[in-house]
Amino acid sequence: MADNSHKPTINWYRCPVSREDLAELNKRSNLKAVFQTCGYLGLLAVTGTAAAVAAGRIHWSLVLVLLFVHGTGYAFIINGFHELVHDSVFKTRFLNRFFLWIFSFLGWYNHIGFWASHTEHHKYTLHPPADLEVVLPAKLTLRGFLTSTFVDPRRFYDVLKNNIRISRNRLEGEWEKHLFETVVPQQRRRYVNWARFVLVGHAAIVVVSLALGWWMVPIVVTLAHCYGNALQWLCNNTQHIGLQDDVSDFRLCTRTILLNPLFQFLYWHMNFHIEHHMYAAVPCYNLGKLHRLIRHDLPASSRGLLAAWRHISTILKRQRDDPDYQYISELPSPATSKAS
Repeated sequence: MADNSHKPTINWYRCPVSREDLAELNKRSNLKAVFQTCGYLGLLAVTGTAAAVAAGRIHWSLVLVLLFVHGTGYAFIINGFHELVHDSVFKTRFLNRFFLWIFSFLGWYNHIGFWASHTEHHKYTLHPPADLEVVLPAKLTLRGFLTSTFVDPRRFYDVLKNNIRISRNRLEGEWEKHLFETVVPQQRRRYVNWARFVLVGHAAIVVVSLALGWWMVPIVVTLAHCYGNALQWLCNNTQHIGLQDDVSDFRLCTRTILLNPLFQFLYWHMNFHIEHHMYAAVPCYNLGKLHRLIRHDLPASSRGLLAAWRHISTILKRQRDDPDYQYISELPSPATSKAS
């Protein structure tokens, strides 16, 4: 188990940003938050309703297409959940917490556990054993991608099994035990209670929906995280894969990619991942501004998912031959950074 008394002191490099600029970037806006949060939830409401209404009215193959579209958007609920856990989306704290509960419930996520884990991840990014949320080298498979693309029943089984286990107050694994026995033991009861709430809530959705003959409702809500995850898989897995661990520079252990506006919206702007780690208090909708401010001091960013995965695939291919290999991002020279 990770020993809290031996955690490293990391002097992180952060691209210089003036105090005035950072204060402006850190400002939260309820208006921008509503556009991002309610716009995203509204999109899910439209795609979910379209699939549910279409069932039995049009050919089943077209219903599957609508479900695929719905699942593609629904998969990014984890990214909205992640941002709300940071408490940096809404200026009004109650609104941030209110939508965090909604996203946590809809995605079967436990915000108590994720907050405990993710706080350590940001403080000790890729410095095991202080950070075990992300461990390199990551192992990705074509089978894993394909099951994410279509239907992954094991995903629901794992989520259900995990929530049942937590609801019974049973901790499992080195990281979970470390968090709730060492880091935040006082949060364990809340962690357990939330798992119970999620189980009861989704059970109620299934029972009531089936009783009323609305059999599509559980498919577009309770089971929606089990299909159509390909796009989110491609976005999320770019964040750290193939890069270095045990370094004190976010530019070397984290990756920024440039995406089109729709993908960036769905992904909650987490394509600016170096920027997010450097200045975690900056709301997601301001990360683009931060990127433009410091990009002269960052490695070159891949333009689009295709370019990013071409680069990542070359790294993974080399890692298969040399498991100790880690890609070292090319940093701008100090002279270039200052000149810009």
